[in-house]
Amino acid sequence: MLRPQFARSQISDLDLEEKHVGHMLKQLTIDASGWTESVDLGPIFFRLTMDSATEFLFGQSTNSQVAHDPRNRSSISPHLLRWSDVATSFDRGTSVLGTRARLEDFYWAYNPRYFRDDCVKIRQFADFCIEQALQKRQFKKADTYIFLDELLDKTQDTSEVRSQLLNIFLAGRDTTAGLLGWTIWSLARNRDVFDKLRTYILEDFGGPSDGNSITFEGLKSCTYLQHVLQETLRLYPSVPFNSRQATRNTTLPHGGGPDGSSPVYVRKNQVVGYSVYVMHRNKDLWGEDAEMFNPDRWVGRKSGWDYLPFNGGPRVCLGQQFALTEAAYVITRLLQQFDRIENTDPENEPWQQYSLTSAPKQVFVRLHKA
Repeated sequence: MLRPQFARSQISDLDLEEKHVGHMLKQLTIDASGWTESVDLGPIFFRLTMDSATEFLFGQSTNSQVAHDPRNRSSISPHLLRWSDVATSFDRGTSVLGTRARLEDFYWAYNPRYFRDDCVKIRQFADFCIEQALQKRQFKKADTYIFLDELLDKTQDTSEVRSQLLNIFLAGRDTTAGLLGWTIWSLARNRDVFDKLRTYILEDFGGPSDGNSITFEGLKSCTYLQHVLQETLRLYPSVPFNSRQATRNTTLPHGGGPDGSSPVYVRKNQVVGYSVYVMHRNKDLWGEDAEMFNPDRWVGRKSGWDYLPFNGGPRVCLGQQFALTEAAYVITRLLQQFDRIENTDPENEPWQQYSLTSAPKQVFVRLHKA
């Protein structure tokens, strides 16, 4: 059911993305010197992906960026303001889920009141989207593929539809926002990479007024841009730790014994955990500079099972191309608009948000208008 949603014809339509990127750029005010103020781009990216993911999956956007801007408070409709705090509820909720996931069988012990309130708010928002979609279906079904419409073709059980919506929404929104945050975090600390990437972007897509020249094919063929995103995902994979439960007794070919070369027996129902974060920084796999941010390491390199930012095999993340396309588009538009970046983060260590997916705790930067 999900595969058509992430078909090339769906993810290559960048007009939807440009609308939300335009709202993002309006939040970056420029002073007389041409610089923005020191701004934390992390929350901005989460609101951006909130808006784009809801429109892409649900057929309508939360418009959280517009609602968040005080300048728009008097000019937007009341129903948008009603859901303007859904992004905050979602962020708090996923943070609690991150803690509960680490408690494993004792997850129930951590159940704060605000978490329960946030869950109610999020369910109300999902139910609102379902109700709106059902009303629209009475007149005309959307011309484009919308995940919610396809779900309603299968079942109109509100509880089931809501669960499926929120499941894919979590994956589609948070992973992209985290990738954007870590990319800018890394570029702010590696200005040579920023300058090199901007040179390639201007060569391939033109300057600030050439947003319409960006295509899906162009983003895919901008090699250095893809290398920057790959290197970001290597150091900061969206899901740093994962696990699988065995459906039957089996044997892994390696990993046992003193040197790790012997087989490992895995019983049925036993959980096997693995750290993508550690594997991506393993010097045996990536060399002595494994801890360094170096996009050039991807020149001529083909990724295999040593690189799993979106998992692999039959359960590979369906939305990986959507996430990469959105991230590539946003980074391209930012570097078209701004020619310099300055790290203003008081913290130099890569502190992570405590959530289900990886994202920097904060991304304080200043940007200079091109």
